[in-house]
Amino acid sequence: MSDIHYETDTPVLYETRGAIAWLTLNRPGFANSQNSQMTYAIDECLQRAVNDDAVKVIVLRGAGKHFSGGHDIGTPGRDVAKSWPDRRTLWYDHVNKPGAELAYVREQEVYLGMCRRWRELPKPTIAMVHGACIAGGLMLAWVCDLIVAADDAYFADPVVRMGIPGVEYFAHPYELNPRIAKEFLFTGERMGAERAFQMGMVNRVVPRAELESSTTALAERIAEMPRLGLALTKQAINHVEDLQGKRAAMDAVFHMHHFAHAQGQLTVGNNLGGMDAKSMAAANKAGETEPKGEG
Repeated sequence: MSDIHYETDTPVLYETRGAIAWLTLNRPGFANSQNSQMTYAIDECLQRAVNDDAVKVIVLRGAGKHFSGGHDIGTPGRDVAKSWPDRRTLWYDHVNKPGAELAYVREQEVYLGMCRRWRELPKPTIAMVHGACIAGGLMLAWVCDLIVAADDAYFADPVVRMGIPGVEYFAHPYELNPRIAKEFLFTGERMGAERAFQMGMVNRVVPRAELESSTTALAERIAEMPRLGLALTKQAINHVEDLQGKRAAMDAVFHMHHFAHAQGQLTVGNNLGGMDAKSMAAANKAGETEPKGEG
C-alpha cells in the first residue's frame, strides 16, 4: 500500500476503480479523527456508492499513518457545536440544547444512527485498516462487513478511563468473545492485528506493503457475485445478529453511555470524565499523532 498524504478541506476522498468505490478518511495530520464534517462526508460518499450501479463493493481506508484515532475531542477542526442543516439528518439539531440533551441528540445522529445506517447498506463494505484503530475508529471498521488489517494495525477502546462503558456503537461482545471484550475494555490495552484475527474480529492479516493489493483482490472477487445476491446475503446475516440481541443490546448500552456522560458533566464539568485529549493520549501511549483524537 502506498501511503496517501493529503491535508485538504476534503475530509473524505472518493474514487472508483472498476466495480470498487474507495473512500479515504483524509485528516492524516490528526490521525483521521472524526469530526462531524467527516461523518457527514462519509455518509454522503457511501450513499453515492450505493446509488452508482457500477459499484459492487465499497472499501473504507485512512490516509497517512493510521486508519482512525477515534472521535475528535481536541483538534482545531472540532465542530461539536456546529449545525448541519444542509445534510441528511436523523435527529433534530443538537446545538444549544440544554444539559445532557446536546450530547444525546448529537450522538444519536452522528455516531449510533449513522453507524447503523452504514451497517445496513445493501452493498458489501470492507475496512482496510493500518496503524491505529481506536475507539470511534472501531465504529467505522465494525460497521463494515469485512476487515482486512495490515500486520502493523492495532485496535483499542480506552474510554473506560473516562468512566464510559465503551464507544457508542457497542458491538464489543459481538466482535469479540464476551470475556475477551471485558479484558479489551477493562484494560484499554491495544489488541494487535494477529490477536484480532484469532478472535474473529478481522478477516485477514497481511503485510503492510500488500494491504492495498490484498484488499483489492478480495473486493474484486466479491464483485463477481450478483448484486442482489450480495444484498440479500448481507441482510440475512445482519438479521441473525439482531435476532441474537445485537440491536437491543446496543440500545441499552447507548443509554448507559449517556448516563456516564451526564455523570461527567455533574462531577467534573465535562462529558469526558475529566480527561482532555492530551491526557487521554498520554494515558494510552498511542503515538505522536493520536493526541488529537480519543487515542
